[in-house]
Amino acid sequence: MSLLYCFRWVGMLLLLSGCAAVGRVAQLDDDLYHVVHLGGNDSLAARLRQSPKQPVYVQQRADTLLLSPYSAQPTPTTYRYPLQRNHHALLVKRHFDLDVFTLPVKARPPREGVPVQLNTTFSAAVYVGRRFDFYYLHNRSVTPWQQAPHIRATGLGYGLFFGMGSTLVTSDVTRQHVGPEYEGFVLHAGAATIYDARIFNVGLAVGFDNLLGPDRMYWIYQRQPWFGLLFGLDLN
Repeated sequence: MSLLYCFRWVGMLLLLSGCAAVGRVAQLDDDLYHVVHLGGNDSLAARLRQSPKQPVYVQQRADTLLLSPYSAQPTPTTYRYPLQRNHHALLVKRHFDLDVFTLPVKARPPREGVPVQLNTTFSAAVYVGRRFDFYYLHNRSVTPWQQAPHIRATGLGYGLFFGMGSTLVTSDVTRQHVGPEYEGFVLHAGAATIYDARIFNVGLAVGFDNLLGPDRMYWIYQRQPWFGLLFGLDLN
């Protein structure tokens, strides 16, 4: 695995991120959100944040948001917030996240005389974590005489992952205890941060591998930290 190949992977991900970093959403789902900012109506935003642990039920009706804060009453108060051209609203949705990712690149730090290694063999992981979806809403001009709602969305998250993969096992990484090289089977786990661009998901991970088989006691990377990329398509 060459360093140039790794840079090509990273460059491709950055290019995709630049093209799709601002995910487009046609219609906001009716759901519970935390109201962070309401441009042009800060007093309403402050009123809705009086109970920060309680989300607000938000409905989008054309270019107007209907905001219903939590209430013990059977008919809660609903506020109307018209989207504006020169101000934006910021809503956040917090929820549990479960995804399946591939790990296209693992970088292993130098160890026992072996320089930095870049591993691109098969790896997959199940990711479980906490996710925050950010929605920026405002009106924008679609013609000189007409405006329409515009919604940008991005997601950020953090969590843990576990999975399986393969790695090349040679004499250089087993303290000269292996003859012919072969592809070894590993189980891996670790922590990651995830960025969701609505088209794909990409993340930075730190983890460790556990080589299975009799050579695990000689493998210099056994349960040693590595750094890598997580990548997956958004199929929702």
